[in-house]
Amino acid sequence: MNGPEIHLSFGPGLGIFVSPERRTARTSFTTDGASTLGHVVESLGVPLTEVGRLVVDGREVAASHIPGAGEVIDVLPVEKPQRVPGAPLRFLLDVHLGTLARRLRLLGVDAAYESTDIGDPALAARSAAEQRVMLSRDRGLLRRRELWAGAYVYSDRPEAQLREFLDRFAPELRPWTRCTACNGPLKDATKDEVSDLVEGGTLRTHDVFAQCTACERVYWRGAHHERLEAIVAEAMNAVRTSGS
Repeated sequence: MNGPEIHLSFGPGLGIFVSPERRTARTSFTTDGASTLGHVVESLGVPLTEVGRLVVDGREVAASHIPGAGEVIDVLPVEKPQRVPGAPLRFLLDVHLGTLARRLRLLGVDAAYESTDIGDPALAARSAAEQRVMLSRDRGLLRRRELWAGAYVYSDRPEAQLREFLDRFAPELRPWTRCTACNGPLKDATKDEVSDLVEGGTLRTHDVFAQCTACERVYWRGAHHERLEAIVAEAMNAVRTSGS
């Protein structure tokens, strides 16, 4: 490139996306003179979903800003908790985040999930059509322009992913209200209503049931309930703490 030289620094947390020499100090970069600042930032590895503000010579600019020679640019991370304008918070997770999707549903978060790899264009199109925040560890997917909104999942461990999600979005939690299998709403159900769907032993030893209004899956307090309660309690405490 033979265009203007600009000087960039990347805020806390964004270093994971850029080359080592750009992580700790302001560095210079020569642009082509025509590309937007958003394009420049993404070409250096940072998805715009992770950028909160772009500050040029002390003033905030849009991603459409065309950098000029000598500009000093600070690329700052998303502020937490992140507020997404428009529709109520709803999410879409890609094929690699199945455990996180089930935990979000356990907490009552509207979390659609693709259990097969339908491809980045289809995921981005669904995000836009349903106004869902795309959660993914795929940086390429998060750079797609048609996405309604997106967020990079930094950890590869489900427990850390959930803590990260709660810290970033601080959503309203309504535990035990969604089907962990399909994301449908749950309703209370009587023994008679579920008698054909569960084994006799379960009917004899349990009195409280819930049923998905979408896929008709039946839930009760089984062997794993104590572990699930612990996940719920930790999440509720995390959201309360972040809001205080």
